[in-house]
Amino acid sequence: MNHDRQDHHFVGADRLMRASGAPLCDPCRHLTLAEAEANAEFDWSKATDCRVLLKRHQATAECSAPEPE
Repeated sequence: MNHDRQDHHFVGADRLMRASGAPLCDPCRHLTLAEAEANAEFDWSKATDCRVLLKRHQATAECSAPEPE
């Protein structure tokens, strides 16, 4: 059962990465994958940190990925 939950989180990250239709920049890709790994390890605090850092990064001019709708 644990394995199924881990697979679900990685599939969710892959879906998120392709949702915009545009490629993610390296920091976005890194943070998205780090969040998926944290979720798979049930490390909710780390997953939350990754989401916050991703939002902050996407708010900067440094991010080349389109902002989520």
